[in-house]
Formats: sequence, structure tokens, C-alpha cells
Amino acid sequence: MAVETDVLDELRRLRTRVPKLAGSLAATVDGLVLAHDVPDTEPEGLAALTAAALGVAYRMADAAARGEFRELLVRGSQGYIATYAAGTTAVLTLLADDRVNVGRLHLEGRRSGARIAELVDTGIGPGGGRHADRPAAQDPPARPVGALPVRTPQRPAHRPRPQPGG
Repeated sequence: MAVETDVLDELRRLRTRVPKLAGSLAATVDGLVLAHDVPDTEPEGLAALTAAALGVAYRMADAAARGEFRELLVRGSQGYIATYAAGTTAVLTLLADDRVNVGRLHLEGRRSGARIAELVDTGIGPGGGRHADRPAAQDPPARPVGALPVRTPQRPAHRPRPQPGG
């Protein structure tokens, strides 16, 4: 069974365990969708926004010396968006109605995040995932959760010419 199917099964089980859960999405830390159960929401856009929020949350936890990122909770006027680390390469985002039991949401979200981490860590890589029959390419090492590339400004190769009259 493919990893994506296993992750989708976990998302569907999560929906049955948490009343008022409106949707769920598992994605890579880079913002690629692994599996989703988010009706009326564009999963690719949500995955990309999750990756961006994850980067900020990771840096906040680091700057405030609060250890490794574990979870992020956003409350809007119509409900919650909860994001949980799912290992080092994946993340789980849950959408819940305003009347959800937040304690239950956290409990089940953390459990599902751990389960998804197991599925992703054991199933993706050489010999796993959607393209298991293809030879494994040499992939660059995965970035840790929330780690973003840093751009370093460079000097121009030449000096600009002074403009006449100014």
C-alpha cells in the first residue's frame, strides 16, 4: 500500500475521532501535499501557507529559546487552524470549527502527527512511496522542520558607472 494511501486513511480516522473537525492535510515541510481531506479548500495553497507559517513558528521557537517546534494554533472568528510536526520532513494541519474541543483536537492531532511521521519516515525514500518501482535518485538531504534557506547578499561583479549630471 502506498504511503499516500496510508496517510489519507489516518486523516479519515482522525476525522471520526474529533467532532467538529472540518478538514485535515498532511504535507512536506516544503509545502507539497502528501494527502488531504479538506473539502472547500485548495490543498496546494493550504500546504504552501502551512510551510510558510511553519518557517516563522520554527524561528520564533528558536529565538525565544523554547526548543524544537511542536505545534502552532491559530484561532479565527470561525474556527481553528492547528499545525503539528509529523517527524522531521512532514507536517499535519487541521481545520476545526469554532466549537471544537481544543484539548481533544491537540490530543488527537499529536497522535496523528506521530503516526504520520512513522508512515512517512518508513515509506518515503529509496524503495517507498508512489514511484517505488523507479531507481532511487540521489536527493539532497531533507531540511529539518521549518528550516528555510538563507540568502546572502553579494557584491556586484562590477562597479556602476557614475551618471553624468548627478
